[in-house]
Amino acid sequence: MEVFYLHGFTSSPGSGKASDLTRRFAAFGVPVHAPDLNLPHFSTLTVTRMIDQLDRAIDARPPGPVVLVGSSLGGFVALHAADRRAARLEDGHPVSHLVLLAPAVDFGWMRDPLVVPERIEAWRNTDRWDLYHPGYGRTMPVHFALWEDAGRYDSLAVTPRVPTLVLHGTEDTVVDLRSVQRFADGRPNVTLRVLDGADHQLQGRLEDVWEEIERFLSLDAG
Repeated sequence: MEVFYLHGFTSSPGSGKASDLTRRFAAFGVPVHAPDLNLPHFSTLTVTRMIDQLDRAIDARPPGPVVLVGSSLGGFVALHAADRRAARLEDGHPVSHLVLLAPAVDFGWMRDPLVVPERIEAWRNTDRWDLYHPGYGRTMPVHFALWEDAGRYDSLAVTPRVPTLVLHGTEDTVVDLRSVQRFADGRPNVTLRVLDGADHQLQGRLEDVWEEIERFLSLDAG
């Protein structure tokens, strides 16, 4: 088993969550790969580019099952990357499990009640959204192609073919819990665990997050 961790929007492979999970998986002898999805440049980010980048990273590894762990937008990417790989007739790197942490399942769609249409329209008109990127420590623009491309991927049209664990906090003000519940409902392979008091970053609940992941993947230190 190998794990690929997909960071969220305006995040990076060096995030606290990525480091925490890498350390915990290492105790079980499980390697974690965390591609930098900002590359080659944050401004030209699209979901398709991220999925293609992930595919190349996975295919470059020795054959064997992989687990995708995605946070926020990374969860959206993980879901659709696994769906695309499942359509392959032969795959030496099958996705065996999905772990989605506060996944932005409605990214690129207007279903999410937190989406503000006026903000999207302004982004469309200027082709530029300036926002602070903590991973780089500065304000950076991203083009509207990110939103347009994301609209090609409808999470509600995807039913994961592998066991899928979704962890989401009740105090998440970035991704509405209702959108995640709507995705999980009626999908037999999806298990949703709602963490009381947890925010979008799931900070303060990382021990609980790990316990859920450890149980879900049946990890054995021996």
